[in-house]
Amino acid sequence: MDQTTLKDHLRRGKLGFIGAGKMAQAIADGLVSKGLISPSAIFASAPSDSNLKSWRDKQMNTTHSNDEIVKNCGTIFLAVKPQYLNDALSQISASKELSMDRLFVSVIAGISTKSLEEIVCRLIPSSRVIRVMPNTPMLVGSGCSVFCAGSTTIKQDILLVNAMLSELGLCVEVKESLIGPAGALSGCGPAFMYLLIEGLADGGVKMGVPRDLAQLLAAHTMAGAAQMVLQTGRHPGQLKDEVCSPGGSTIAGVRALEDRAVRSAMMAAVEAATLRSAELGNK
Repeated sequence: MDQTTLKDHLRRGKLGFIGAGKMAQAIADGLVSKGLISPSAIFASAPSDSNLKSWRDKQMNTTHSNDEIVKNCGTIFLAVKPQYLNDALSQISASKELSMDRLFVSVIAGISTKSLEEIVCRLIPSSRVIRVMPNTPMLVGSGCSVFCAGSTTIKQDILLVNAMLSELGLCVEVKESLIGPAGALSGCGPAFMYLLIEGLADGGVKMGVPRDLAQLLAAHTMAGAAQMVLQTGRHPGQLKDEVCSPGGSTIAGVRALEDRAVRSAMMAAVEAATLRSAELGNK
């Protein structure tokens, strides 16, 4: 689906969000900033006004009624916490207006497409489900999302979701068995990277670099290193070796990182996030 077709599709229909937290806002804001949809075609619901004010400030439609979202929108992002999903969908009432099909795009951690289909198809028998694990950098067009289709998903659904999320960064279709670990890596990964940027900047400050400059250098250094991996296709270990001159300052720093098991800590972080995601989905 090219951008023109995507724009036409989004302009004909309305896009809904059940749950109005940071991930939902990042998706909505990203699509608006790309000119793919107007704010007036976006609807968001939440139990209180605490998350909805920022949506209204951007001329998006808000409501406390999840029922209203489903009745107005053909494509609906489910963006509530796993433990609140049943309560959120229980507010949807049977109606002739729901005789049309609905595509539910879940960004909820830990809940399988099978479980999602069992829940939403009781309400709207013709509905379909796609499960997505996105991340918040899509707000600035640098997102990283993985998704998998449900058993009743049609080709047009896959093209639509892939087109939307590809406009906001990298989007990859994976087997559902990989959604948990891949989603933990990419979805939780930005928080891990922010810690590294903060630590790198703190190191600069410790050695006398002004805070603003240290943060700027740290962020650009991480972004540049990532682009080297992506654009050269070389293994990060090889790129690291190319920077480490014998007896030089970089290898001294790498030794300090290895002494503190930085790589092991990153592995443990992804493992912990994956296990916690599965745990939340089982509650």
